[in-house]
Amino acid sequence: MSRLLVAGVSSGSGKTTVTSALLAAFRRRGLRVQPFKAGPDYIDPGYLSTAAGVPARNLDPWLLSETRLADLFARAAATADLSLVEGMMGLYDGKADTEEGSTAHLAKLLAAPVVLVIDAGKLSRTAAAIALGMQHFDPALPLAGFLLNGIASEGHRRWVAGPIETATGLPVFGYLPQRADLAVPERHLGLIPTAEGGVGDAFFGRLAAQAEQTIDLDGILALAETAPALSVAQSDLFPAEAIPPRTRIAVAQDEAFSFYYQDNLDLLRAWGAELVPFSPIHDRVLPDGIGGVYLGGGFPEVYAASLAANQGMHAAIRLAARRGLPLYAECGGLMYLCQGIVDATGERHPMVALIPGWSTIDRPRLALGYRTGSAQRDSFLLRRGEPVRGHEFHWSNLQGGAVEGHAAYTLDGAPARLEGYADGGVLATYLHVHFGSDPRLAPRFVAACREHVPC
Repeated sequence: MSRLLVAGVSSGSGKTTVTSALLAAFRRRGLRVQPFKAGPDYIDPGYLSTAAGVPARNLDPWLLSETRLADLFARAAATADLSLVEGMMGLYDGKADTEEGSTAHLAKLLAAPVVLVIDAGKLSRTAAAIALGMQHFDPALPLAGFLLNGIASEGHRRWVAGPIETATGLPVFGYLPQRADLAVPERHLGLIPTAEGGVGDAFFGRLAAQAEQTIDLDGILALAETAPALSVAQSDLFPAEAIPPRTRIAVAQDEAFSFYYQDNLDLLRAWGAELVPFSPIHDRVLPDGIGGVYLGGGFPEVYAASLAANQGMHAAIRLAARRGLPLYAECGGLMYLCQGIVDATGERHPMVALIPGWSTIDRPRLALGYRTGSAQRDSFLLRRGEPVRGHEFHWSNLQGGAVEGHAAYTLDGAPARLEGYADGGVLATYLHVHFGSDPRLAPRFVAACREHVPC
């Protein structure tokens, strides 16, 4: 499996732009490219997916065991000519002050050569000191070269690349220049998702053309082909034999809801679910014949007015809940199921009202990080007391916190805290959970949906 990991010195160094440029350029050459994203991010994979023409997948060594992570990687990479993995944060940034969950950790698990992106927009020779430090910080890491971002001129490139190569003995494979039309639009939680339609094919065409001009694509490809053979054991995530579709699950997918781990969707399909997309913004009713609903994350606060106006969908989801259908909602999905959303300007937008309380945007209070805990109540995903592991990333909060007597999880911490909402068939939480973290999750969700008469 030819593979390469594109890491960065820090967040904002240009990893997503560079990786997208490589994917688009190799795809233009006719190669089958498979993108991956390190960590729990949802937005960057959208860019990688669009550039590659196939869904990107998340590889998180904290959320997933080593065996399951390797299995998911190998299944997706098996038919690709080249797999490119975009790192997360800085190369060595892991959980707390450890390597666990870091890009470096992932590179070692995959035995993938690493190319480090350095944002040189405000640097020249100092970039060599950064490169040398990154090279020697962990000699066990397969760091194999560098890519530069933010180069202003040919002279600037020489002032940066020459010292790096002299100091490290490793190649600089090229660069992306300072160009406004290559900048990716950002918002309060990072890049603006491609699902919102703000970044089109022309953007990725410009990236590919630029990569062809200023990046040694042949050198990158040759490096990826040096990755050693990877021995992968089959994990416990997938059924031993293919299961035909046995139930239908409606999956919210539009401008407001686009945050899903691709492997979550694949695992639901593998265990017998037909996934049917619908739009809480544009559709008035849920799809026919469904046995459950999956409301992922996204930016419902940005589209709150449109979501509030669609009273028909509110009624349809409330009816599904009254009939006992499993409704699984994460982060943005939880916000949508609340009484309403109070946006950043203070305007109130009524929502589905299955969860007591309003979701409010509170910018100074960012909830960010990995979480462990246990189920507070029985639900279709977890039984009381069973462990849960996931990730939080949101500016909003549920007014008053978890509803007394209906919290979904107890999250570890000092102090521990209650989180989410569970009642009947409704399971809503700010916690993003990768179904690959626990082999019971996907089959339980599908089995619960099969128990109900489709609506």
